[in-house]
Amino acid sequence: MTKNFSTFDGGTVGVTRFGYTVEFHYRNAAGDTVATVEMSDDDAAGLFEALDAITA
Repeated sequence: MTKNFSTFDGGTVGVTRFGYTVEFHYRNAAGDTVATVEMSDDDAAGLFEALDAITA
């Protein structure tokens, strides 16, 4: 299952879990792929925790 989030500049971030890894797929406002990042589930959890602290 992929969750998609909008960015402030009109792009999107798709987050997909594959077993013990998480993939972040970044697209610009035109829909072009900018980057794809794969990280472990633990690293992704740490990233989400850090983002929650900033945006809370």
